[in-house]
Formats: sequence, structure tokens, C-alpha cells
Amino acid sequence: MFKTVEKLIKYPRLTQEYPKKALDPSLFVGRPEVDQDKCSGCGVCMGHCPSGAIKSDTGSAKITIDYDKCIFCALCEELCPANAVGMTHDFELARKDRKSLNSRAFTVNEDSIPAISEDELETRLKKRVSKLFGRSLQIREVDAGSCNGCDYEINALSNPFNDIERLGIHFVASPRHADMLLVTGPVSRNMEEALIKTYNAAPDPKLVVAAGACACSGGIFKDCYAAGKGIDSVVPVDVYIPGCPPRPQAILYGILKALDKV
Repeated sequence: MFKTVEKLIKYPRLTQEYPKKALDPSLFVGRPEVDQDKCSGCGVCMGHCPSGAIKSDTGSAKITIDYDKCIFCALCEELCPANAVGMTHDFELARKDRKSLNSRAFTVNEDSIPAISEDELETRLKKRVSKLFGRSLQIREVDAGSCNGCDYEINALSNPFNDIERLGIHFVASPRHADMLLVTGPVSRNMEEALIKTYNAAPDPKLVVAAGACACSGGIFKDCYAAGKGIDSVVPVDVYIPGCPPRPQAILYGILKALDKV
């Protein structure tokens, strides 16, 4: 008993309190942001962007960034001769409309996580999920040809630090038991049929969340002989989570957004 008490004192609770409490944003590398007053439209960043996320703004000499394609490599910040591009600390980037994942249309803090206790958040989540599905939320993670970077971050949701099950959210082995498909990868040609079959096997109503740049748009693999342009070219998508890969908290934010909880 004394050894147990000693361990409790020595190793306090490590599970994070997000989304009950906001995280320190300075710990994260978020989306790139363009200072249009400084931007000269020289195109250096556009010519070096590995995923083709940077493009000329229609009707002006400025540039815009598509966050659904961006891999957050920070090369644009490094190469910009006018110091017009900088990396922010924003990680809550998930959006229901893919068109809003553009630096010109993007709204910071489009939604905010309610400042309530974890118990109340869990209660609200359970009520919402129960109303939608009649039970706790069951997620089937689907690798549709990813490099496994996003999959590692999804796996981290179940570790003691993130502990997604404290919110009544569980991962399941079969799509027949799933309420949500959490899909990674650009949908390789070999996985296209498998994704369609998985989607059809999941009972209605169901949600589909695209996790990572590849799932959102095809990422750096789009338009190649072996991959498509993201999962919405194969199955309908409810929420897009940009990033390469998105961190676990960003994925959790997207899951909650799919439930209209943020």
C-alpha cells in the first residue's frame, strides 16, 4: 500500500485535460500565414512548395495557401525574401468545408471549445453521441495508402497522455461496428475498392473524417500514377483535418467537430 501511495505522489496524473483546458500553443508548429502587406508576389515560395499548396491569388499579385494540401514543412517561411510568410501555432484547423481551408478564407477560432468541466464535456458528448447513434462513439481507422505518419498520431490518442476513451470514444476492429471512419492516406489505387467496401459496410448514420494532408487532397502524392486526390474523390467526407501529420489534439478537435461539439 505504501509503495502504491509513493508511486501516486512520484508520478502524478499525466493525462492531458484538453479539450477541457486549452493547450500551450507555443509548443506547436501550426499553419503558415501570409502577411499580404509584405508579400511582393515574387513566387519564390510557390516555386519551391513540395505539395503545390501555394498559388497566386486571383486578381492580385499576392499568394494564398491551401491548407488541405500544405504539409507544414516551413520551407515557405525559410525561403521568403520579404519575410512575408511565418509559421503560426494554430493547430485546431479541422473544417467541414474544404474550401475554407485556404489562407484567404480561413478564419482563426472559427469555433471554440466550451469552457466547461471534463465531466460536463463527457456528459454532453455522451448525450450527443447517444442521440446520433444510441451508444458511445465507435471509430474505425482506415489506412488508405498513407506513409503511416498520421496513423502513428491516431494511435497516440489511445495512450495514457491523450486517453480518448475518457470522452467515451472508442476504436473498433470492424467497420460494421463503427459510427465514424477516420481515414488516412491519399487513397492509393490498390486501396480504393477496399475503402469503398469499408464505407458501405459501416451502418448509417455514419461520419467520415479525413485525417492529414494526403486524405484531404492527396498531399504530395496527388495526381501520381498510384494515388488519387484525397478520399472525397471516393467517399463523402464530413470533416477535413489538415496537417502532415496532424498532432493527436488536432485529430481530437476534428472528431469533436464532426459531432458538432466544438
